[in-house]
Amino acid sequence: MEIRDLVPDHQLDQVGLHHLGQVYWNRSTPELYEHAIRRYEAQVAHLGPLVVSMGQHTGRAAKDKYVVDEPKTTRDIWWGKVNVKYSEEKFKALHQRMTAYLRGKTVFVQDCYAGADTRYRQSVRVVTEFAWHNLFARNMFIQLPRDRALIKAFVPDFTLLHCPHFHADPDDDHTRSGTFVALHITEKLVLIGGTAYAGEIKKSIFTVLNFLLPAQDVLSMHCSSNVSKEDPDDVAVFFGLSGTGKTTLSADPNRLLIGDDEHGWSDKGIFNFEGGCYAKVIRLSKDSEPEIYECTRRFGTILENVAMNTTLRRLDLDDASLTENTRASYPLAHLHDIVPSGMAGHPRNVIFLTADAFGVLPPIAKLTEDQAMYHFISGYTAKVAGTEKGVKEPSATFSACFGAPFMVRHPFVYAQLLAKKISKHRATCWLVNTGWTGGPYGVGSRMKIKFTRALLQAALDGSLEKAPMTSEPVFGFLVPSQCPGVPSEILDPRNTWSHPSEYDAQAKKLALLFKENFAQFEDQTSKSVLEAGPRTV
Repeated sequence: MEIRDLVPDHQLDQVGLHHLGQVYWNRSTPELYEHAIRRYEAQVAHLGPLVVSMGQHTGRAAKDKYVVDEPKTTRDIWWGKVNVKYSEEKFKALHQRMTAYLRGKTVFVQDCYAGADTRYRQSVRVVTEFAWHNLFARNMFIQLPRDRALIKAFVPDFTLLHCPHFHADPDDDHTRSGTFVALHITEKLVLIGGTAYAGEIKKSIFTVLNFLLPAQDVLSMHCSSNVSKEDPDDVAVFFGLSGTGKTTLSADPNRLLIGDDEHGWSDKGIFNFEGGCYAKVIRLSKDSEPEIYECTRRFGTILENVAMNTTLRRLDLDDASLTENTRASYPLAHLHDIVPSGMAGHPRNVIFLTADAFGVLPPIAKLTEDQAMYHFISGYTAKVAGTEKGVKEPSATFSACFGAPFMVRHPFVYAQLLAKKISKHRATCWLVNTGWTGGPYGVGSRMKIKFTRALLQAALDGSLEKAPMTSEPVFGFLVPSQCPGVPSEILDPRNTWSHPSEYDAQAKKLALLFKENFAQFEDQTSKSVLEAGPRTV
């Protein structure tokens, strides 16, 4: 009997799945390719990546996420717009209808782990309607060892059911639409329907870990992480929302990648939750991001909503006709410079990434512990208004802990854990702006990645701390006045604007936006952290 044919003792009837059609257990990457192509789910591009299109859902359905309100967990959940209450009765009914929908249908099952540290990892079973989503789970989570006994004895801590063609009935199911991502923590079950966006699979399990790990004094983080090739104690973590450079900047040719998106910080150090990367690839540059670019040309990579010439099977990474949120899912093993164990020591540097489209924030600034807490809780970045002609006004985005949609507990739970670990391990904190300089979006220009890399290099090797610094008058953090490889005039953003008075007005405007957002947290924030925010007078 081949390993692929082993069926774990813990069967699918434990989660209500009965009378299924063909069940494909733990299929390999080539086999899942074959199924996806045979079932017309995907196409193969030049050099081997699998190209898929997801229809109308090209991103997360943030407004369609629900958490079951039940006695064992309700007091620990941050209820509101992020975590919407859902009744046990409605969850049970939705689950029953979902399992009835799958009767007689072919399904794909992937058994895997979330968490490189065996002390905290969760075993996860992903059951999917499509073969390519099962490959996504295989890419993104940690694969089981090719061991007969382990595979046969596998028992999931959590089970995830994903059915893009099954839709909720908003009237009967009390959902906002036909799309839903519903989590029952006590029942250890996740239901996803009405969307083919694969990111929902990994983010649902991240949400699970965000609930479980803080109770074990482990900080769960929406961040990438890497470590020096020469110094195993030189670990860095990079917090940031989509589009700020979290994946790009952590894939540093001079350092080893631990992971690009989700990590835990335990008493022993950093550990990756995943076994793969999920990189944004729109307008990906071979020169600036060679390792990630190479992964878009490899067998085993899934390319989501990437434009392709269907005759020549050649990719066009610059084409955003389907979405700006084009993605590549690939196993970490596709990269050369990685930490195979997914684990490293305690961070020496903590970096908060922001893409400031207002053109106000400096390319890098050193933060005090209180400022770090303020900016971690704020989770700021800015987005451009869109592609409509003449619209140049950016909009501020605040996402607590740089990942509010996945933070099932109150942000202060994570903030307090971060403060504790920064203090104990004496980590240095930096704010890095990968956004605009010389003016806001539409006037200024995007920060050159070579300058950002040079600043990060100086921060990580300790030389930037020795540079002369000045206190920024509005936000109060320390800004270096010189750095090798970086023109000194761009370090002070006010100097890059043609009219400094316009910069001053823009800085005050951004400071007010910070204050308005932080008002929701004031009653639970210490005076020192409140005073670490920007000055508005």
